Amino acid sequence: MKKDYKQLCKKLGYQFNDESLLVQALTHRSFKGSHNERLEFIGDSLLGMFVAEKLYFSFPKATEGELTRMRSQVVKGQTLAIVGKDLELSEWLRLGPGEMKSGGCRRESILEDAIEAIIGAVYLDSGLEECKTFVLNLVDKQLKNVDPNSALKDPKTQLQEWLQSRKRALPIYEVEEVLGQAHNQKFKVSCTLDNGEVVLASGTSRRKAEQGAARLALEVIKSE
Repeated sequence: MKKDYKQLCKKLGYQFNDESLLVQALTHRSFKGSHNERLEFIGDSLLGMFVAEKLYFSFPKATEGELTRMRSQVVKGQTLAIVGKDLELSEWLRLGPGEMKSGGCRRESILEDAIEAIIGAVYLDSGLEECKTFVLNLVDKQLKNVDPNSALKDPKTQLQEWLQSRKRALPIYEVEEVLGQAHNQKFKVSCTLDNGEVVLASGTSRRKAEQGAARLALEVIKSE
């Protein structure tokens, strides 16, 4: 039975001209047919750009480092997953039988990806300005609560400062592998520490993969 997406659109505060874009944005790769990874790719970039611009003008005295940390706080996966839960997005996700059985509709990474994909879908549906308005409304609460003095540092910054405080060399990040076609890629990134230890992480963008590798590296060095 075909779903009526009017209720979801009302929660999103946006009515799609082409509803098939919304359906695609809600479709996980485990589900047969066209899935949301291409939309996620473009939505991730747009989210970062719009949030960066908003923070730049909202905090004219903030340093680059403070702006970077504030942006990370707003666009990080955990935050997007909370947005997805507030929207009760799990009720609308299209997952394959295996993913559904394993509780994928509640998995934070899947909710995060769906939010980014919806942003990409809005952009394709209505263009840059409409998408900007949508994104800023979507993360309005997070933007209002962000503070340059208390924003959590992203894993790369945490790792860098941890190493510098102990007079150790900075890590080296390298892209080891890029899988998939253009606009639908998975990046595998390595993070090499000064003691020769190497950790690997993957993500749908180089930024996500590097942050994942830094997070793993932090776990490794703190357990030594």
